[in-house]
Amino acid sequence: MYELELHKIMAAELHRRADNERLVREARRARKAARVSARQERERTVSADRERFAHAA
Repeated sequence: MYELELHKIMAAELHRRADNERLVREARRARKAARVSARQERERTVSADRERFAHAA
């Protein structure tokens, strides 16, 4: 019986660790996506501003 309880405790700990690691990966992906999105938005506004002016001959 002791071994079964020990197994349950270890399995629960492994699940908890896996969940935490999954959350960390998701947070990293979200931060990276936000950085990429912000960078693209900055680039988009700069290129849009340039199109307002007439090209030099």
